[in-house]
Amino acid sequence: MSVKQISVFLENRPGCLYEMTKALAENNIDLRGLSLAETSDFGIVRLIVDDVLGTATVLKDAGFVSSLTDVLAVEVPNVPGGLNKVLEILNGAKINIEYMYAILGNKTSETAYMIFRVNDNIKASSALNNAGVKIMEPAELSAL
Repeated sequence: MSVKQISVFLENRPGCLYEMTKALAENNIDLRGLSLAETSDFGIVRLIVDDVLGTATVLKDAGFVSSLTDVLAVEVPNVPGGLNKVLEILNGAKINIEYMYAILGNKTSETAYMIFRVNDNIKASSALNNAGVKIMEPAELSAL
């Protein structure tokens, strides 16, 4: 099962990221994960939030351009080599990883959590499930 990620396009200028997070904070949007990539002119903030539709509305009302993307939220063993084992499964299934980033979890957990944007969510989900790797549901992310 995939989760929805919000990608927000920001001008690369002082204060723009602050303005976006201020709009989210003022509307009680809970950030579960965040990734920022930039170029000289603009940046892309990728968000995992507790309320996707509410967040999209808040961003639009605040003048930000955003889009929704299906991504996989995957439990990764929080041990040396844990990520490598998940990547080995995806590599064996010939899945291309377009990008990935870590998201918040429980400090005392033996599990880490990663967001994966891949070229084939269904094939990747099947390969991971068959190998016993847990793919998280949106409600489980909100509960972290």
